[in-house]
Amino acid sequence: MVLLMVLVVVLRYGFGIGNIALQESITYLHGALFMLGAAYTLALDEHVRVDVFYQHFSPRRKALVNLLGTLLLLLPLSIAIFTLCFRYVLNSWAGLEVSDNGGLPLVFVLKSLLLALPALLTLQAVAELIQAGLTLAGTRVPEPAQHDEGDAWN
Repeated sequence: MVLLMVLVVVLRYGFGIGNIALQESITYLHGALFMLGAAYTLALDEHVRVDVFYQHFSPRRKALVNLLGTLLLLLPLSIAIFTLCFRYVLNSWAGLEVSDNGGLPLVFVLKSLLLALPALLTLQAVAELIQAGLTLAGTRVPEPAQHDEGDAWN
């Protein structure tokens, strides 16, 4: 994505060549990165969290917070996103929507990520609920895999 952005800038300002499809491909990649990566980020427990109190909680209290957050925030939000976007995406697929300005002819595929996001988050929410339930029941649950922040390839 970064290399594509550099290419767009070099082509536009170095050679006076603009390419809408190339610019839109960056938007597609950016959207895919966030929409498809959100559930994975949650699975690794790397999502944004206000840790003022949470970091000092016991594993059981953390599990309770995670359980309540999943039930009261994550699942309702996922259902709302899916419900609100379903017709929008369906209409895009019905007309096989393309870019209006000569860009990529796959707008309907990009909009499908609006349904992939809540679907993947819901699957991860189920995993979170199971993990929190097991912790609250006293079963030892392995911690999410931590990556080495010093090595960008892990």
